[in-house]
Amino acid sequence: MPNIVIIGTCDTKLQELLYLRSQILGHAGVESKVTLVDAGRSPTKHESITVSQDTLTSEYAPKDSRQDVASAQRGDVINYMIKCASNWLKQTYEAGLGNPDVAIHGIISAGGTGNTSLASGVMRAVLPIGFPKLVVSTNASADVSPVVGETDICMMPSIVDIAGSNQLLHRILSNAAGAIVGMSQAYEHSLTSRPTGSQAQQKRRVGLSMFGVTTPAVDKIRQYLEDNYPIECYIFHMTGTGGRALERLVAEGGLDAVCDVTTTELCDYQCGGVMSAGPDRLQAALQAGIPYIISCGALDMCNFGPKSTVPDKYQSRKLYEHNPTVTLMRTNSEESKAIAEFMVEKLKRYTRDKSKVQVILPLGGVSVIATPDAPFYDADADAALFSTLSDGLEGSGFEVVRDDRAINDEGFAIDAAKRLASLMGI
Repeated sequence: MPNIVIIGTCDTKLQELLYLRSQILGHAGVESKVTLVDAGRSPTKHESITVSQDTLTSEYAPKDSRQDVASAQRGDVINYMIKCASNWLKQTYEAGLGNPDVAIHGIISAGGTGNTSLASGVMRAVLPIGFPKLVVSTNASADVSPVVGETDICMMPSIVDIAGSNQLLHRILSNAAGAIVGMSQAYEHSLTSRPTGSQAQQKRRVGLSMFGVTTPAVDKIRQYLEDNYPIECYIFHMTGTGGRALERLVAEGGLDAVCDVTTTELCDYQCGGVMSAGPDRLQAALQAGIPYIISCGALDMCNFGPKSTVPDKYQSRKLYEHNPTVTLMRTNSEESKAIAEFMVEKLKRYTRDKSKVQVILPLGGVSVIATPDAPFYDADADAALFSTLSDGLEGSGFEVVRDDRAINDEGFAIDAAKRLASLMGI
């Protein structure tokens, strides 16, 4: 029987949340349990509320920053209730990991922009990728990247405001109830049916970073690893969100090794492009101490939108229209040096086990369009990148491999796969 959490602001959305609760409990053919959590500004009394606002603010408030939400600004209330509700959810989720009787299997919320920010903030802070999460929101058809982030939160547009009672809202909430019941039931089943021990050979999980201009390399690495070893590959597209998702999954323990051949998001972080993964890129695998191959895939380019959106300061640079909505800018020697310095600093500062890390430099070219005679070939920029990495890591205990081939050379890819397998001890 799936246990589904509903989190919302009962002081403003009680009737709507109660309707959602009734649809979950009344879903045909599935017996469910509902835990209704009130994360509103003001305490609300109702027999169906499982975890009251008073309970959150008294028993789960951050010890070092308790505050009176009744008099606080709206934004401060949301941030504070995120902390309180996250503390409750973390304790509840972890208690269920070893005890099926108290486990939770899905979470849902419904509301406007404030409730969406609150509920999604709690989901992102606590729940791992793969755990069913659904938000019915008035804002679901807008830019939801700040809401979803690098997680797998599902967004459902409410069409009408979640206020009052009408046939259309009831239809939407009923559909949402069916969706979260189905996801939670499937999730619960996966927990009880997962083979263990001798029942099945557990495959090792390897993360791969890919971009369009490094696809041949990553395809070959994936094929070689999966054909020759008990490995399954998880490929992440390096668009900013992809890099953050890779880092998060490593931090959650969801990967056993990473072949990070495509580190292109560092260019966008350095140059202000649209596909930056932020300042924490490269950290998780180093901190976890898992086998980690790092290379320089697509460090020749920074990403922008249509050519007209490229910042004025870059309009005179070497630009390449990848497609009508993506314009690439070739990184120069100064930028390449700064990117390499960033990588060196990460390696030296965060590495837990140097024996598990190898840095591979594809001297023949870092992308499809950065080889000799290709549009982004720049020997000086490549030299700045490779020499800064080599010099910065010299004598530091890291293994740095200088490979004369291009990153998309089949032999380079196979050797990278073999090197990772060796680091994994398989």
